[in-house]
Amino acid sequence: MRVIQGDITDMNTDAIVNAANSSLMGGGGVDGAIHRRAGPMLAEYCRPLAPCPTGQARITPGFGLAARWIIHTVGPIWRGGEHDEAALLVQCYTNCLHLCAPHDIHSIAFPAISTGAYRFPKKRAAEIAVETCRSFLSRFGLEVDLHFVCFDRAQYDIYASLLS
Repeated sequence: MRVIQGDITDMNTDAIVNAANSSLMGGGGVDGAIHRRAGPMLAEYCRPLAPCPTGQARITPGFGLAARWIIHTVGPIWRGGEHDEAALLVQCYTNCLHLCAPHDIHSIAFPAISTGAYRFPKKRAAEIAVETCRSFLSRFGLEVDLHFVCFDRAQYDIYASLLS
């Protein structure tokens, strides 16, 4: 596992993860950026896959992206931590990783799910991401090159300290 500061839409991995909303039709932040870069076929492909419940994941081709696959997951909206937000975020990472083996995914890039408009505390979200991915890879013996892609330096620093 490693952390990178940059734009997830530039990642040349087998899959990138989209922090989507339940409609899977694009929105703000990373979701909008992925839809713009992938092109209009992505929205057409996503339409019958929606709605996607919080914590679940759906997979689509990468279309105009370098990545072969886009794994869309719907992160929890932070409501103070008393509404299963942590467990739902764990499910996001777990359900994304469960899609790797059946789709021959050997490299995957994750954004900081739920930390933008959904306001999940950045440090806690990073702890959950690293803990969940580390545990999953160990438990299932999955050989995946895993990247956490952070758009800003502050988020990068949080992941870097957790991975050191």
